[in-house]
Amino acid sequence: MTPRRHLRLLGLTKPTRSTTSVPTMRRHYATKYTAKITSTSPTGLSVSAEVTPPPPLPTDIRGYALPRRDLICKATQILLRQSPSATSSDPFSDLSDYLSSLSLHLTSSEASEILKSLNCPDLAIRFFRFCPSLSPNFHHDPFTCNRLLLILSKSTSPARFDLARSILRDMDRSNIRGNISTVNILIGLFGDTEDLQTCIGLVKKWCLNMNCYTYKCLLQAFLRSYESTKAFDTYLEMRRRGYKLDIFGYNMLLDALAKDEKVERAYKVFDDMKKKHCEPDEFTYTIMIRMSGKLGKGDESLGLFQEMITRGCSPNMIVYNTMIQALARSKMVEKAIIVFSKMVENNCRPNEFTYSVILNVLVAEGQLGRFDKVVEMSKKYMTKSIYAYLVRTLSKLGHAGEAHRLFCNMWSFHDRGDRDAYMSMLESLCSAGKTAEAIDMLSNIHEKGVTTDTMMYNTVLSALGRLKQVSHLSELYEKMKLDGPEPDIFTYNILISSYGRAGKVDEAVTIFEQLENSDCKPDIISYNSLINCLGKNGDVDEAHMRFKEMQEKGFSPDVVTYSTLIECFGKTDRVEMACRLFEDMLAQGCYPNIVTYNILLDCLERCGRTAEAVDLYAKLKQQGLTPDSITYAVLERLQSGSHRRVRVRRQSPITGWVVSPLR
Repeated sequence: MTPRRHLRLLGLTKPTRSTTSVPTMRRHYATKYTAKITSTSPTGLSVSAEVTPPPPLPTDIRGYALPRRDLICKATQILLRQSPSATSSDPFSDLSDYLSSLSLHLTSSEASEILKSLNCPDLAIRFFRFCPSLSPNFHHDPFTCNRLLLILSKSTSPARFDLARSILRDMDRSNIRGNISTVNILIGLFGDTEDLQTCIGLVKKWCLNMNCYTYKCLLQAFLRSYESTKAFDTYLEMRRRGYKLDIFGYNMLLDALAKDEKVERAYKVFDDMKKKHCEPDEFTYTIMIRMSGKLGKGDESLGLFQEMITRGCSPNMIVYNTMIQALARSKMVEKAIIVFSKMVENNCRPNEFTYSVILNVLVAEGQLGRFDKVVEMSKKYMTKSIYAYLVRTLSKLGHAGEAHRLFCNMWSFHDRGDRDAYMSMLESLCSAGKTAEAIDMLSNIHEKGVTTDTMMYNTVLSALGRLKQVSHLSELYEKMKLDGPEPDIFTYNILISSYGRAGKVDEAVTIFEQLENSDCKPDIISYNSLINCLGKNGDVDEAHMRFKEMQEKGFSPDVVTYSTLIECFGKTDRVEMACRLFEDMLAQGCYPNIVTYNILLDCLERCGRTAEAVDLYAKLKQQGLTPDSITYAVLERLQSGSHRRVRVRRQSPITGWVVSPLR
């Protein structure tokens, strides 16, 4: 006979046969039972097995279920696993199968721990939405919501704000009341957006009390949105509730109030800070000194500086620079130099900003001679880069002599030179027209271990060409070819332009031919320089031939090319050719600028072609260009009818070529 199996749970049904009840433990609110399964055969033999229910989940002292670490680890592994052989496998389906196979149900605390390991916002959102489908008894709580919101707050995705709003809507539909941590996270997440007021409204909606950290988050959010007034009001509310800011919060608030020039409020916060036993640090005093300095209150800034030292703060470079700048704004030169001397005495290295502030105030006050004293007292910190910066700054301020003297000081003080300093000095000498000194320095620069380069030569060559010192230009070019460095395309273009400016057409053509035979090949600027040289010096036909040549070689003439040729043809009264070039320019898609229009307008007005000049002016306006003083001068001549075919114009002393009044 087939054996019969009987299952009885003692205490739930009436006991029969050989099933026995064994109470194992008694406690309040619950009774624990065990059960036996007995099988009886026809022969009278019986087999029994004792069955015990699964142990209850472990709880903490408050009765909350402790998360099962093994379950959390396994669930996290399933969600993060990426199998290359099963790309279509759904990790959430695998997780559901895993939990079902073990008859396990996920708790909200375990879901929160799993979320903690999911740094990807998209995956975290999907898991959050998936959890309620695991069991009808699963419900999210504030902790799982906080965990997800925290993940979103660390994300940089533009969708994080919309996702956070959807989480809030889900919480509202599920009647989940957030806690103060929820509000803190949301304030940090939304920051300076309009949702900040929503966060504040949640405090009232959920009947919460803002704590010190909430106020700090709110204050920082207002500061990030540049709303210093609301930040200050939040600070006052904190004070009324007995909360204090830390040094970081105080400095942030002070900095915002100082930048918004809310001086009285800044001083109130500063005084409160000291009363609340929050000792101001170097950054605090830097903010206050800068604010006073901007208001021109140098003495007040100096008082704050002395107070800082009295309180035991050690000024750093930023503090010294701020203090010197505040004194400079108040034109307190003597005190600025004294603070600078203290800076050096305390072994605080000045930087470029320090020197620039002192240099500017000395120049403004006409006391540049005192800068030698500044350099002397900080001699141990005068690096080659500082020298280079000062030389460059003095040159820009128009004090080439002082720059050269400082450079000579560097020359004698340092065994090896600095390329940037030499380059700055070269530019300064060339800008001041001191080409002899520039050439001399270029010749001796190797003594300080600095190798001359093409850029240095180009700088001097350009200055010589601008001043039409052709003999020196030729000598330096020959020295460059003999001793190096190799000329580049900029060198050749400078030479062509320089010779053309000086009326040396043959030399310019020779340089162009050397360029064609070198490793460098002519570019659009090379052709423009040569065409300008030929045309302005009377050889318009050759200039036009070069124009055709550049087109044949694949170069597209630009507005400079066309403007140059149009002017050259206009000067020789070949108006038809000038107009034809203008039409060709438009056909090629090269748009004229105001200079081109002025050149052709002058040409037409001079030849008495008034109607064409008026039409050209209409085109100028249609193109959206703004007429300048030269345009209006030509129009005035058109209206007065004062055009003449022969006009007295200035003659070039070098070439004999008549210079256009448009130049």
